[in-house]
Amino acid sequence: MRKLVFIYLMFVLASCAEKLMEKPENLIPEAKMVEILNDLAIVNAAKVTNIQVLRDNDIEPMQYIFTKHGIDSLQFVESDRYYASIPELHEEIYIAVEEKLEVEKERLTAEKKIRDSLKVMERQAAKDKTKQVKDSLQESAGKKSQ
Repeated sequence: MRKLVFIYLMFVLASCAEKLMEKPENLIPEAKMVEILNDLAIVNAAKVTNIQVLRDNDIEPMQYIFTKHGIDSLQFVESDRYYASIPELHEEIYIAVEEKLEVEKERLTAEKKIRDSLKVMERQAAKDKTKQVKDSLQESAGKKSQ
């Protein structure tokens, strides 16, 4: 009976160690996969926000990403499936993508604040200039009436 339990236990342990999927020959490295998924998230957001811009510039989002990173759709799908078969690694990749997107969001937010403050300053400068012109016109009109 002990031998049977031992054999069963060994069988269970061996099956747990079995890989769900073999590593593809043209596997995209993890760091590059993070870049690709980051670009994919940005392009998908652009499609939702304003797809007309992509259409006007004749951009096919997926083809653009594949060309930019020098990959093809099969390589992407096989790599994504492989990483998905290793949940811990897949999660790490998506956490890295999320962090990268968050950093980009913070950068864009800071940039927008700077642009907005510059616009406020430009408007204030325009108001001041208009006020100076009005004041100088009033002074000239006052001198003429004397």
